[in-house]
Amino acid sequence: MQITVQSDGFTVDQKLIDFIENKLNKLDTFYDNVIDATVFLIVESAKDRENKLVEVKVNVPGNEFMVKKQSKSFEESTDLCTEALRRVLIKHKEKVMS
Repeated sequence: MQITVQSDGFTVDQKLIDFIENKLNKLDTFYDNVIDATVFLIVESAKDRENKLVEVKVNVPGNEFMVKKQSKSFEESTDLCTEALRRVLIKHKEKVMS
């Protein structure tokens, strides 16, 4: 799976990119036809403590799934996104198989 990470107004640390890629590559175990994923990292207003927003767009043959999660860190938001995508991909796989 090809993974693209984009940030809005800041430079992303390589450790964070590796973390995101590691998490998203695990989605292949649930649905092996994932074409690519695009990850958007956004910092919302600095007033709120939970201001790290992660949007993940995953392309599979014939469909596109997008998940947005916000929390106090990009790692936590990524975990929430991958968990939501795991559920969506399992549902999609069951739908395609039947």
